[in-house]
Amino acid sequence: MMKSSKKSIALFGATGSVGSSVIDIVRADRDRFDLTVLTAASNWKKLATLALEFLPRYVVIADERYYEKLSEALSGSGIDILTGEDGLITAAQIPVDLHVASIVGIAGLLPTYKAVECGYTVALANKEALVCAGSLMMQAAQRSGATILPLDSEHNAIFQSLEFDNKSAVSKIILTASGGPFREKSREDLLNVTVAEALAHPNWDMGAKISIDSATMANKALEVAEAYHLFNQPAENIEVVIHPQSIVHSMVEYSDGSVLAQMGAPDMRTPVAYCLNWPKRHKANTDRLDFSAAFNLDFYPPDLERFRMLGIMLDILNKNSTLGVNFNAANEVAVEAFLSEKIAFVDIEHTVSKVLENTNDPQITNIEDVLTLDLETRRIAYDIIKTLNEKAA
Repeated sequence: MMKSSKKSIALFGATGSVGSSVIDIVRADRDRFDLTVLTAASNWKKLATLALEFLPRYVVIADERYYEKLSEALSGSGIDILTGEDGLITAAQIPVDLHVASIVGIAGLLPTYKAVECGYTVALANKEALVCAGSLMMQAAQRSGATILPLDSEHNAIFQSLEFDNKSAVSKIILTASGGPFREKSREDLLNVTVAEALAHPNWDMGAKISIDSATMANKALEVAEAYHLFNQPAENIEVVIHPQSIVHSMVEYSDGSVLAQMGAPDMRTPVAYCLNWPKRHKANTDRLDFSAAFNLDFYPPDLERFRMLGIMLDILNKNSTLGVNFNAANEVAVEAFLSEKIAFVDIEHTVSKVLENTNDPQITNIEDVLTLDLETRRIAYDIIKTLNEKAA
């Protein structure tokens, strides 16, 4: 049988914000890409619509309660439907040219790890895979020969700016941060932040979880941990700068003083197009910078007293501990509580800090250890939030 000239893609997290950017690139260039797998957590209606448009071989609905509705919607299509965590793991091992890991949260860890174990090329947008299991993930990639392509705009920028044959000359990796919607707010202003205000990112159109993480700068904290593992750099070589325009997506400084930066419009389709077409480049329907119009590029250091989540992560990495699992689990629980208006905005960082105060450096030797620690940490975080609610009552 003749191999298809199209690049086969497994898109995990098809209905999310990153998944939508992938769909947009694929839709504009359908002669070059074939969506083989599509997955969603619970949005079965959008998954069904995408499946009927692109006719993948497999779809996965993680929430098994929606299997019947999805099955009815796809009746007669010939598409195989898988469900639950087992379905995600099975789909992750289906041979494809590119596995796009864009499931948000710890739910994306196992399928991403399985794809890496299989030796596939993985476009990684799931931060938790590296924050919680970075060493395990990179070791698995080394054993299997998998290629990990960073899909986050910042890490994608570093990947494009990094001279891989000259990595010993790297003196610093510089991650840019927009500063989120509260970059000009005082610490006191943050005490009364509403959910709507926190979701209103000035530059990027993102999902709710990532938008709140950007507002607290937990998103940048997670990205620092990603860079630590992805590019094998010590924490002291990773710097964060606030760059409100979101035009310079990140930079690499070399020992001779040169700084290489990747620039582009704040459009997630740009790093998506890079990963989908790697190792080549191809024309894509992305926003472009207009250099005929005047614009400024501003940079300044983050205020670690105002945005404490970043400082917490830097402290974790400087200790070279495995507390990234605890940080991530506590943050996920706290963000969910804030979105449900059960806690205040500043209580997100309070919850994370309290969890870490109640945690010794855990021993992690395998993925099962990560998942066990994640569950234990969530229980602690829920108890802390319960106490906060009782005090507020």
